[in-house]
Amino acid sequence: MTHFVDSEVGRLGTVLLHRPGPELARLTPRNNDSLLFDAIPWVGRAQEEHDAFAAALRERGVEVLYIGTLLAETLAVADARAELTERVLRTPGLGDTLRRRVAEHLSYLDPAALAGVLIAGLAHEELRLGWDRGGGLVYRLMDRLDFVIDPLPNLLFARDSSTWIGDHAAVTSLAMPARRRETSLTDAIYRHHPRFAGTPFVYGPELEHLEGGDVLLLASGVVAVGVGERTTPAGAERLARRVFEARLAHTILVVPIAQERATMHLDTVATMVDVDAVLMYPNIADTLSAYTVVAGAEGELSLDGPAPFLRAAADAMDLDTLRVIDTGLDPVTAEREQWDDGNNTLAIAPRLAVAYERNVETNAQLERAGIEVIRIAGSELGSGRGGPRCMSCPLVREPLRPAADGPLPG
Repeated sequence: MTHFVDSEVGRLGTVLLHRPGPELARLTPRNNDSLLFDAIPWVGRAQEEHDAFAAALRERGVEVLYIGTLLAETLAVADARAELTERVLRTPGLGDTLRRRVAEHLSYLDPAALAGVLIAGLAHEELRLGWDRGGGLVYRLMDRLDFVIDPLPNLLFARDSSTWIGDHAAVTSLAMPARRRETSLTDAIYRHHPRFAGTPFVYGPELEHLEGGDVLLLASGVVAVGVGERTTPAGAERLARRVFEARLAHTILVVPIAQERATMHLDTVATMVDVDAVLMYPNIADTLSAYTVVAGAEGELSLDGPAPFLRAAADAMDLDTLRVIDTGLDPVTAEREQWDDGNNTLAIAPRLAVAYERNVETNAQLERAGIEVIRIAGSELGSGRGGPRCMSCPLVREPLRPAADGPLPG
């Protein structure tokens, strides 16, 4: 099957989600900070909210795929199972004895059960040990509440570990230690699952830090990359080089953003809701800047700027202006709703977007601008700081650039 995405707003055909599960139940006041959650979510309610999100997409004709299901199917492939098992056994700090015991434990699991462990982790008390066999010094000195294999509660935010540019997959390089193993799962799915056979790659987890929440496909051939808390300048440069080599875009806009929790990714302050309209946090709309990067001679990059982001984006998109829809009307409401992922919408089609229902003023602003809003609950889903765009990785969108236009220049 051909997977293809060349914009943020082309009609959505297929999307990759992760339904939250036991990994969220691993969160406690003891570990939620290190696992990057601001609160302890109510797991059952989070699942209800996520199911409603998926149902809203299906009602609009979107095919929904789940990471957990794909991972279990991938683990039925011997090479994938060996690769992912070896990867988790490389976890620093296990020690030789415990590493052998964990390997034995995993070897007994069927693909579905192994997928569950790779996502939800393995607690100290869950490790299968024979009556006469201990886990060695490391196991003995672990706290009973520690994990032998850490859970991945942030897998819920499927956008970050991969993103698609044209027909190429970019498996990203996550910055935070608690999330780095997520990309090994995504990478294995894309390389070993039959559905993704032959997928070309434009980025890999071994490269400089780059996260999917910082990559916005503003228009066909125009990619914006936020540089801040998670994506490094080196990651943005590496992506630009690879995108130009593969002729997937003609312009990269590199956008510096504040290195703060509230603005961890570019899509926390701006998302596209129409071919010429962006939902944007008003506190930075006039100050956000961008460097315009194009392919230069002999494989080098040509850099211009910085210039105001809205001007640089409109020029790259061949628009007179880029319409801006503000998050909220007054500064306090804008700040509150930006923190609650008001800017983090998922476009299903031009002028049709999914948003959290709690961002009342932002949703009203969208509707006043002619955008239809599909409201979903997110009181529990948002505890890890992510909205509908964060939770979804589009795999298929209708192209905005007609095929008759031919390949991009380069």
